[in-house]
Amino acid sequence: MAMEDKNGQLQQNSYVKGELLHHIFINEEEHFSIARIKVLETNESFKEKDMVVKGYFSRLNEGETYVFHGTFEQHKKFGLQYQVNHFKRFIPETEDGLVAYLSSDLFYGIGKKTAQRIVKELGETAVSKILQDPGVLNSIPGLTQEKAEQLSKDLAEHQGFEHIVVHLSNYGFGLKMAQKIYQAYKDEAITILEQDPYQYVFDIEGFGFQRADEVARQNHIPMDHPSRVQAACIYTLQQSIQEGHVYLPLENHLQAVDELLHGEEHQIEPETITAQIAELNKRKKIIVVDSRVYLPSLYYSESGFCTNIDRIIKQAISEQPADAELLKIVGRIEEEESLSYGKEQYQAIEKAIGSKLMVLTGGPGTGKTTVIKGIINAYAEIHGLSLDPDDYDNDATYPFILTAPTGRAAKRMKESTGLPAVTIHRLLGWNGHETFEKDEDNQLEGKLLVIDEFSMVDIWLAHQLFKAIPNNMQVLIVGDEDQLPSVGPGQVLADLLKSGLVPFVQLNEVYRQKEGSKIIQLAHEIKNNQCRHDSLQQETDFNFIECPEYQVVDVIIQIVKRAHDKGVDLRDLQVLAPMYRSKAGIHRINEEIQKLINPKTNQRREIRTKDITFRTGDKVIQLVNQPEDGVFNGDIGEISAIFEEDEGSGQAEEVVVAFEEKEVAYERKDLANIMHAYCTSIHKSQGSEFPIVIIPVIQGYRRMLRKNLLYTAVTRCKKSLILCGNKQAFIQGVNEQDTNRRFTSLEEQLRELIENVPQPEQEEEGELSPYDFL
Repeated sequence: MAMEDKNGQLQQNSYVKGELLHHIFINEEEHFSIARIKVLETNESFKEKDMVVKGYFSRLNEGETYVFHGTFEQHKKFGLQYQVNHFKRFIPETEDGLVAYLSSDLFYGIGKKTAQRIVKELGETAVSKILQDPGVLNSIPGLTQEKAEQLSKDLAEHQGFEHIVVHLSNYGFGLKMAQKIYQAYKDEAITILEQDPYQYVFDIEGFGFQRADEVARQNHIPMDHPSRVQAACIYTLQQSIQEGHVYLPLENHLQAVDELLHGEEHQIEPETITAQIAELNKRKKIIVVDSRVYLPSLYYSESGFCTNIDRIIKQAISEQPADAELLKIVGRIEEEESLSYGKEQYQAIEKAIGSKLMVLTGGPGTGKTTVIKGIINAYAEIHGLSLDPDDYDNDATYPFILTAPTGRAAKRMKESTGLPAVTIHRLLGWNGHETFEKDEDNQLEGKLLVIDEFSMVDIWLAHQLFKAIPNNMQVLIVGDEDQLPSVGPGQVLADLLKSGLVPFVQLNEVYRQKEGSKIIQLAHEIKNNQCRHDSLQQETDFNFIECPEYQVVDVIIQIVKRAHDKGVDLRDLQVLAPMYRSKAGIHRINEEIQKLINPKTNQRREIRTKDITFRTGDKVIQLVNQPEDGVFNGDIGEISAIFEEDEGSGQAEEVVVAFEEKEVAYERKDLANIMHAYCTSIHKSQGSEFPIVIIPVIQGYRRMLRKNLLYTAVTRCKKSLILCGNKQAFIQGVNEQDTNRRFTSLEEQLRELIENVPQPEQEEEGELSPYDFL
């Protein structure tokens, strides 16, 4: 066929003119469409009278004619299709065609007689004349001013997008990016692009600084233009967020901007950069305080969080029992729960009951969950509250709020306490973008708020949460400061603890270790810098299988195979690794495990993307938050169904994933939101626990291996931990501190509040609690 070159490849430069017959599929939000057209003209030779076109374009009008530019593709099931890169509506050049076009349903209030008068007066180039000067319609007999304005507006709207798409294609932009640009700027899109392409960097997701530089060069914009320098100042701050920074010291910021702007043919003077920083600070596009350079959102999040911490801790406790009464209450709880609190645990309960805000920390096996339950039970008895949600009707607010950053962490809270628990995002009513239903004007309702896994909470989310906390609520923060810090900016838990502003109790006594848990012992040896080679001796719940780096994936596969053959539920087994791309990386391990336990068969449907094949039965993990579907980053599920594309019904290819409480459907374009979860990153595992954990540790991971990373990995395991690889790499890793300091000013701001905070009365010297004798 003429569509193929001498190498059998389908040609890239082609067009098809056709009349739209009907839509097969439309995604209004993404502006992605599949449609069937009647072929009227093409520069290719084929016999088909109609064909399918697909691409990122808005809903088109049936019966209208369009010119599509793009690429022919051979679909394995549905045959020849046309992938659209850009298109434009075909405007007839004959008088009859133009009359039919103007009198169509596209233009409200313009009938055939009015269209005929327009064409008679303005000729066959009527459309271009109206677009250039809407005033030409004033000469049309019988056309009211209102209808003339509406016609010119409609023409501009219909022609504007097509014009912009064609123009943007000259810069290498496809339809999807053109949709984003048009939605943001409408008819000003090209003007803004060619006069100040750096504005796109901040307004258009996926439009990078280097791309703006390319457009600027094509339009001869000077490399020292103020817009370019200002964009670099903001862009470098945005990039620093990926390293967890809340601000950059001015010196570091200047260096980063200089490196971004510097080129072989041009060099920006330092004075030029500092002048633009000053201008941005004046316009509040960035905030400069004490030689620290912030993005406004981070500056106000940090200062706002401090303000709300200060507000909360200054409130009085509504009801607090005497020491003797609290002892009786705790004693009754011990009897009901058949347990005995240790001294540290009782002190944590006592301090939490007497504090508006308290932080509870401790490593694995120290009884944090036991203490949380004790605090909730004691609070309920003191205030005469029921723990049973069914005791509260629709008009009564359940007084206990339990929340965590991830769905799996919230599920663990619910299972361990028996009380309802939700993610922080769901608690605050996040809309998936930048707004939350709960804020300072619409605060949370309840009496006691417990926030678990707080080390994972970044400064943005901490600010959103704490401004929604009312004055009458007591707050308990729970976390492990030795785990990895938040993926987002800041180190909120660590700064809170270092500030000394907020009361805290650290649990040190390990209870589960007394039961012979090697996993707990190893975790605390890592935590206390006591991990040695003899710490890695085999025990009933722990093994380190030494092997060369090239064998580590095979060893993992053998372990998984044995577990699978023994009937172990593979949802209870999790491989954790620190890197995605290497010979022993997460992607490779996932591929090999899938081959073992979910191979290609005639019974299993599958869908192939660029990098990965998904099959029914695959274990997958959610990579981004999708609040509209009720799934969040880190949620793990299983592919329950795969549906093939069905043109007749308009059904697109679809993958259905069954999570713990719901099923979510993913179209092909959304599959980047999930990946296989036989092996996941250690970062993604935070907030989760698994009965069986396998962790490869090799010298190839060397640049990633740090104490907090390995500690986090080990503490994900509940029953059986298997390490494999190189023991020396593990020992070196746990002795390697994370030296990547995060720039935050939270600790300093909190310390400044201390002298204004009312201090609790000190116990008289010699006064003892009965728990001092335990």
